[in-house]
Amino acid sequence: MAYRQRAIPVAAVKNRKKSDAKGAKNDNMKKRLQRIGSCVLLCALLLAAALPAPVSAASTGFSDVPDTHWAADDIRRAVDLGLFQGQTKTRFGLGQPMTRAAAAVTVCRLFGWELVTPETGSYTDNQDPDAWYYSAVETAYANGAITRQTDTFRPSDPITREELAVMLVRAMGYGTIAGLAQDLPMPFRDVTTNVGYVAMAYELGLVNGTSSTTFSPERTATREQAAVMLMRLYDSYHAASPDKVGIAPTAEGLTDLTGYDAVAVGSARLIYAGETRLTNTMEEEQAAALLEAVTSAGAAPLLYVSGTYTALRGDGAQTAELLAAAVEDSGCQGLFLDLAKLPSAQREAFTALAEDLRDQLGDRPLYIMVEAPAWQGTAYTGYDYAALAEQADRLVVRVAAYENTAGEFPIAPLEPLEEVYYALAELRDLVDGEKLSLLLTTTGSGWSRGRHTGALPAEEIETLLDDTQTQDYYADRYACAYLTADDGDTVVWYLDGESALERIRMAAFFGVDQICLSDLSSVADYENYRLLETSAPENEAA
Repeated sequence: MAYRQRAIPVAAVKNRKKSDAKGAKNDNMKKRLQRIGSCVLLCALLLAAALPAPVSAASTGFSDVPDTHWAADDIRRAVDLGLFQGQTKTRFGLGQPMTRAAAAVTVCRLFGWELVTPETGSYTDNQDPDAWYYSAVETAYANGAITRQTDTFRPSDPITREELAVMLVRAMGYGTIAGLAQDLPMPFRDVTTNVGYVAMAYELGLVNGTSSTTFSPERTATREQAAVMLMRLYDSYHAASPDKVGIAPTAEGLTDLTGYDAVAVGSARLIYAGETRLTNTMEEEQAAALLEAVTSAGAAPLLYVSGTYTALRGDGAQTAELLAAAVEDSGCQGLFLDLAKLPSAQREAFTALAEDLRDQLGDRPLYIMVEAPAWQGTAYTGYDYAALAEQADRLVVRVAAYENTAGEFPIAPLEPLEEVYYALAELRDLVDGEKLSLLLTTTGSGWSRGRHTGALPAEEIETLLDDTQTQDYYADRYACAYLTADDGDTVVWYLDGESALERIRMAAFFGVDQICLSDLSSVADYENYRLLETSAPENEAA
């Protein structure tokens, strides 16, 4: 996969202003503070309660759908959830083409969009407000699921496999990413248009090929194929809450650790000065308090050790012995190793160290931080991901932030959603998703007059947002929040609840079921953030 830095105009970022007038800002302050957070994720942990009860493996109830049919279970679930209706009470329409109108209706139902009914339709052939599909087509258009490349929608035409894939990718808000993903590897040789969309639908697990090398993009999508694709999307959007781990550099200001599987503690650093050494800057009393807080919450404490490539100059076996002994002495249950930005020349040495660590630690947990397969827009080869995954319990994937500017305005989203997608797509064939953990940054990235000023904790971001002169925004392109203050001289990019949820959803498509918070002393609180709710408007049969 080729990675390249992309120049982004300011207009591509300032695309949704959340609060304009000062009066409205004051009225909505409480609601916004519940949503912010220089990260993160606590919102997604509410999703389990919002999920519908599991559907039993009963018969579909349609005479034309045998219980043994490959799509029977997804058809039954789609009908039970209100996404589909049968063509009659007893027949589903197995093998029948899915029309473009019906596809628009089911997509609106899946995402729970509020239907809009404008006086004049957006297409010349969608002008009858009484048509069963009129509002759904207009709603799909308003939400970006369909576009107006021509002046007709062709509601009665069968939808092709390519068109349905494009509609679903657009409905998820991934149209921009798909447009940038033209060079993603894909096995289908017969896809020549909308390549990025089909590639993305394939990578996200929404579609399969009709053979190992063909997708048959122009072939009509049948009703059962549409049901299967919709349920695959539904299942990823409604995946179980991710497991949580995090890094706690200090005992002060810790978030509630209840529910965390593991917490990396301490500030040990691995260095090489003629020999490998481990330095620790945290006072013994503070380290003890931190360890107590983690164990009292029921989380497994891991010794956090950072460093750079220079730490690999020593003998790997001796370094592994040193680290294992430090874990034992610290009272921790395992190790969290973070050697940042390794050059490709250290790739083999780091893999060898991981193998030695596995021998030394035995059954104790081993977490290894790795950079994503791209760093600042270029391919990254410092880690043998597959080999490291064989030794580690988890690889924690750190996705680089952008640090571009347009004039003096910084384009600096944290873990840009497109880069999260590229990284997980690249890792899919190398590492099982259950071995990965996605790092989410819980501090903001501060900028002043176009210059990076460093990280801002959640508390400072909340203070800025509480100022009536602050304007806050959300960049759909990157799925990242940002604010401007001091008449625009100060800009801070940060992950709020919506940003975190988008990354968790993306990770779920790739089977990644754990996230890691970068700083547990900087996690903003918010509540009442929910996943999309599936509802079925009262339309005619889809």
